[in-house]
Amino acid sequence: MAFKLYNTLTRKKEVFKPIEKGKVGLYCCGPTVYWHQHIGNLRTYIFEDVLKRVLMYNRFKVMHVINVTDVGHLTSDADVGEDKLLKALKREGLPLTKEAMLKLADKYFDEFKQDFEKLHILMPDVWCKATEHIPEMIELIEKIEKNTYTYTTNVGLIFDTSKFKDYAKLGRLNLEEIKEGARGKEDPERKHPSDFALWITNQPNHIMLWDSPWGKGFPGWHLECAAMSMKYLGDQFDIHCGGKEHIQVHHTNEITEAEAATGKKWVNYWLHAEWLVVPKGKMSKSKGEFFTISDLIEKGYDPLAYRYFCYTAHYRTPLTFSWEALDSAKIAYENFKNRIIEMKEDLVSKPKDNKYQEQFTAAVNDDLNIPVAMSVVWNLIKEKDLGNKEKYDLLLDFDKVLGFDIRGFKRVEISEDIQKLVDEREAARKAKDFKKADEIRDKLKEMGIVLEDTPQGVRWKRA
Repeated sequence: MAFKLYNTLTRKKEVFKPIEKGKVGLYCCGPTVYWHQHIGNLRTYIFEDVLKRVLMYNRFKVMHVINVTDVGHLTSDADVGEDKLLKALKREGLPLTKEAMLKLADKYFDEFKQDFEKLHILMPDVWCKATEHIPEMIELIEKIEKNTYTYTTNVGLIFDTSKFKDYAKLGRLNLEEIKEGARGKEDPERKHPSDFALWITNQPNHIMLWDSPWGKGFPGWHLECAAMSMKYLGDQFDIHCGGKEHIQVHHTNEITEAEAATGKKWVNYWLHAEWLVVPKGKMSKSKGEFFTISDLIEKGYDPLAYRYFCYTAHYRTPLTFSWEALDSAKIAYENFKNRIIEMKEDLVSKPKDNKYQEQFTAAVNDDLNIPVAMSVVWNLIKEKDLGNKEKYDLLLDFDKVLGFDIRGFKRVEISEDIQKLVDEREAARKAKDFKKADEIRDKLKEMGIVLEDTPQGVRWKRA
């Protein structure tokens, strides 16, 4: 069954063909570790996790790399403003030192990895920090400079985009319509509005500075990703991912740098996730309008209920966040979980030919269509002509993609007081005191416990 992905580069679905048979090089733009990652950011990483899992489901061996930006990401894509890490030090009242900046970056990086664990996102093979790859960045710039794509301004070493004929290919940019904006005001020596910095030298008081052939400075943000991905995945690799906000500037500039250095096509497939939106637009750290996984946990949500919520829309479709929508996903996830727990408690075998495997694989191989895949899962759960053992075995297989760890689903222990009420109600039922049994059932429901009478005995679940 053909595995197809939507390639932003060509604007169409394509059958995936790796450079090397059976192997995939996958690079995902990682966090700038200056603050909490909000759930909008994490929607993109859930999509990328599904991509990785589907690749593995199709028996590809995946080499997965995620960068960590701990220097060089300025507050504007126009190479102006201050470093986001420096801004974070000021926000948190910390010393403006290299040691404090690295410590702060590690703090938010650790938090980011904890979010991965809570959401069952698989860790990459390589986490690469920008500050640990400066030599590779300088080497890449030297190759670009040797190929005569650069010039110097008061900002530093600049890439001349007019010399790279395919500059607009990813973002489908109309270069004639790009306005000067901040770049022209801050750097009047810049030749074209789309030109960007490779090495920045006009911030002598920056905490993080390195020696280079162009003077003391630090790398441009776009250069960091290009250099690190090429170190671990080579001059050409298969898939590069990120949020759709990166298409027109960050990813466009990465392509420009890599291909100017090597003269070869860099990445074959570009995948981009749509935004998680709120009524006022995109969820944004810069506006202070965001929620974190910790916020959801404090409000009583299982992080996996958020993962389930993300599965309600295709990754290329905007997903509107509201507490009501998350509540619906929470209920659906709890129902999903409870149905599987009940299934595991009664693994009766009843084989029957079915097409669930074929339908699930067709969905995930059609550009990661998880909403359709989840409808297949629910049809399987509700199937009456197939035994629980056969259904559970299929669900275990599907979970390799879904990432819920259904093997670990189990009933949560209840307190002694609640168990005592459950036992009292069961005794009342056996004594045919149905009024008392109903009163206890209602009381338990108020306490968040729902009882279900089955031929195998009473079962309970969280409301």
